[in-house]
Amino acid sequence: MQTNIGLFLAKRARLEPHKVGVIFEGREITYQEWNERANRAANAFVGLGIQPGDRVGVLLMNTPEFLECFFGLAKIGAMVVPLNWRLAPPELAFIANDAGIRALVYGAEYASAVAALRGSISAATYVAVGDAPAGDYSYAALTADASAQEPPTVGAADDPLVIMFTAGTTGTPKGATLTHNNLFYDSCTVAMSTDWRWNDRVLVALPLFHIGALIYVVINIHIGATTVLMKAFDPMGFLKTLQDHKVNSFLAVPAMLNFMLQVPTLKDFDLSAVRWALCGTAPVPVPLIQAWAQRGIAIQQVYGLTECSGGAAVLSSERALEKVGSTGLPMFHTDIRVVNLDGNDTQPEEIGEIIIRGPHVMREYWQNPQATAATVREGWLYTGDLGKLDAEGYLYIVERKRDLIISGGENIYPAEVENVLVAMPQIAEVAVIGIPDADWGEAVCAVARLKEGQTLTLEEVVAHCIGKLGKYKIPKQLILSAQPLPRNPTGKMLKRALREKVASGG
Repeated sequence: MQTNIGLFLAKRARLEPHKVGVIFEGREITYQEWNERANRAANAFVGLGIQPGDRVGVLLMNTPEFLECFFGLAKIGAMVVPLNWRLAPPELAFIANDAGIRALVYGAEYASAVAALRGSISAATYVAVGDAPAGDYSYAALTADASAQEPPTVGAADDPLVIMFTAGTTGTPKGATLTHNNLFYDSCTVAMSTDWRWNDRVLVALPLFHIGALIYVVINIHIGATTVLMKAFDPMGFLKTLQDHKVNSFLAVPAMLNFMLQVPTLKDFDLSAVRWALCGTAPVPVPLIQAWAQRGIAIQQVYGLTECSGGAAVLSSERALEKVGSTGLPMFHTDIRVVNLDGNDTQPEEIGEIIIRGPHVMREYWQNPQATAATVREGWLYTGDLGKLDAEGYLYIVERKRDLIISGGENIYPAEVENVLVAMPQIAEVAVIGIPDADWGEAVCAVARLKEGQTLTLEEVVAHCIGKLGKYKIPKQLILSAQPLPRNPTGKMLKRALREKVASGG
């Protein structure tokens, strides 16, 4: 069997055609039905002229159509570019053009955003899921007319499958190019390092434009589990879904765990089927682990990056409290080291840069050889994250990519926000940092020194950012500084000193 992720779905459909593959809004879709729908999508794209290696943008919420497109495009050797629907049109345009997408599949709810993109991006073909405006193809009509037969399989192994764009430290997104093999091995390394089981029901509510959510679906197909898909997270709906569909495990970020604990009727939900959950993107506070443990649900902290297809290290539930603050041991097919500036391994408890090696490490940054060479060296992925290993080899994250802000599971790079704010005529200099937030983990805070005689309010900052940045990236707090912002002798902003100053009220 070829290592083509689209064929994973076909294989599972042959092995267990009548097993439920996806549950979505009360609708049960068998593996056979799902595979036939993916085939129809694949054959429809071929009919539109999509060829192996072509990039297709997907701007959809968590829906069966997203999964049909993903696995259908995988079968015909095309490359999927999942688009973050929380981004503003200028941000979407940059990604679409950098990837050189030939077609765009979008949900009707994003019609206004797509209208703003027309004529400014590389896509020549538009396919709407839902009501299609004049000139655009209807996804429903295309797939209804297309054949449900397996298309000729094109692309496998080290051929690229998906380009996942991540924000860069310079504010320019980079496309992590992941191959069929990358996703295959990540599904192996995660499944073999956790309590994933055949016949499990696994809830996916994080957006599928995140690799952490998308790889969950791949694992479910690989191992023979059922994906319970939510269009978007809401605490009450999540708890009801866990109960009604007897879900066995789920993926979350700390904010999700916290929001569910705040639901007044939490104790009334029957969560007895849930054994465990993976929680990532930020350290999981001990009270959250304890609160869920009291409900019989083990929270396992996970560490990973888009550049390694999702998973890299995981902390077992058995040692979650004993090793509080740790993100665990390297997963089964993963090696992790912590190195100093000379590239040598650090001693236990010594802080250095975390580097990762494994067959799930990305092929490259899309059309960015300089960034690729700086990040992947001799097979090792240099994460930019600072961490340490204890005497038993357990990994602790000290700082995530130094200045990265993680709000509600979303990565926000300060430079991207700063590039927008610096255009405001009132601002002399500005730095964006993360500040603690009880609900979201961190919130975006702008610290600015104004030009002489100028004034600035948070409302003005927000108004300036709307349409230029995704809403979750817009500052929630503005701090004005009368003094120059702290910099080192080379002029680089000292974000850590700034965060400490803000935290102390200085």
